[in-house]
Amino acid sequence: MRTRVQAVLLMFVVLAVAAFAVPLLLFTASDRTQEWALARSSDLDRFASLADQAAATGDTSALTAEARRYTQLYGEGLVVTDTRRRPLVETGGVRAGEPAVARLLDAALRNQTAHPSGALRPWSHGQRGFAEPAGSGTRVSGAVVLRASVGTAAHDIARRWAAVLAGTALVAVACTVLARAATGWVVSPLRRLDRAVGQLAAGLPPEQTRAGGPPELRQLATGFNRMAGTVTAALEQQRRLVADTSHQMRNPMAALRLRVDALDPHLPASAGRTYTAVTTELDRLETLLDDLLALAAAEHRAGELAVTDGPDVRCEVAAVVARECGRWEPVARRAGVRLTADDAPPPVVALCTDGELAQVADILLDNAIKYAGRGATVTLDCGTDGGWAVLTVTDDGPGLSPAELALATTRFWRSDANFATGAMDERDATGATTASDAMGMTGASGAADRTGAMNRTNTTKGTGLGLAIAEQLLVARGGRLELTLAHPNGLRARALLPRGRGGTR
Repeated sequence: MRTRVQAVLLMFVVLAVAAFAVPLLLFTASDRTQEWALARSSDLDRFASLADQAAATGDTSALTAEARRYTQLYGEGLVVTDTRRRPLVETGGVRAGEPAVARLLDAALRNQTAHPSGALRPWSHGQRGFAEPAGSGTRVSGAVVLRASVGTAAHDIARRWAAVLAGTALVAVACTVLARAATGWVVSPLRRLDRAVGQLAAGLPPEQTRAGGPPELRQLATGFNRMAGTVTAALEQQRRLVADTSHQMRNPMAALRLRVDALDPHLPASAGRTYTAVTTELDRLETLLDDLLALAAAEHRAGELAVTDGPDVRCEVAAVVARECGRWEPVARRAGVRLTADDAPPPVVALCTDGELAQVADILLDNAIKYAGRGATVTLDCGTDGGWAVLTVTDDGPGLSPAELALATTRFWRSDANFATGAMDERDATGATTASDAMGMTGASGAADRTGAMNRTNTTKGTGLGLAIAEQLLVARGGRLELTLAHPNGLRARALLPRGRGGTR
């Protein structure tokens, strides 16, 4: 906005300065040209008077002496003739027989004065011809032609133009400085307000917008600060409620599991079914708490990266594919699913951390293995699509309907479809990672957490948060999650992230 406002103001400045400078330049050139022409006319009058005296007395010595002295002093030649066009004096290389000089002599002998037309310019050069008849009234006794140089006058015009242009440049610079100051005074508060709005839209606490600029902007900034404080407090309370509730429930949940596990040896055989149902629900609650923490962390990370550039991170997608395929292959084999990957995937660099991409791959693989059904095939590969690095998980299971695809990333959404495997009664978006993975932690501990989560979530029902977590992780890095139907059946999940330098073209 500041650039556009400055462009408009500078355009106005340029037009205003040009409207002042151009007429001044033209007037300066015209005024100096007039001075030059008047000076040469005065000289012609002097020589015309001498020529008339010479014609009356027959003595041309005074005319000849003064003409030669004039040419020596000013370097400008002239020629004086009588009424029969016989030269009385010729100086400075000017000859009466020259075509240009002859035309001027003809005009002067017809009692006509000839002066050059048009104003001089700094780039004017050469000589211009003047002609004037000698005599009085209608009586012509001769003609005088002067060939005058324009060099000195053109130099004076150039010097005057330089002074005008220098003054114009100073005025333009001063106006530019004032325009920048004025636009800064108006636009700077808007920039601060825009930055604060972006932070508020991303769910982060916005900085207090300093009131400045015109009174209307100061009033707007004050009102925004009040509104931002109210909205930020509400969002922070909501975020803390989810995170704190999930965290605080861990200890009671752990204690409840210990007590339930301690009851197992003391329960009669008839209570076995009820005991199994209780432990299953405990597993599901623990998974739900883990996923809530992971989702809260992913949303917070997405909000941070939405208003900041974040660190310059990158990872090799092929290395993550190979590593995750090795980790999930035992899980897939126990589920009766065949997991395949390209033996030599192309090198692709994605702008994210290894931990973030591994977490997305965990979620997609867990979802595919869990719901593709026994005997299905799950394929994990990577590649590029324009400026995107793509990690793809494809299965040939039952898939989802087009209507279900639109809801698959909705929080807590789970399909109502039943599968013959018996392991699950709904296809959901279960997250298979821990809260530490959501924060981007890697290493042996992170791998152990993911492996434990895989074994646990493969025997529990999903929460419907996994794909929502994956989508938030991708959005945080400027990517997206695409779910499409595979041919002839199944589901294809594509995680797209901005490509980094290197890798395949």
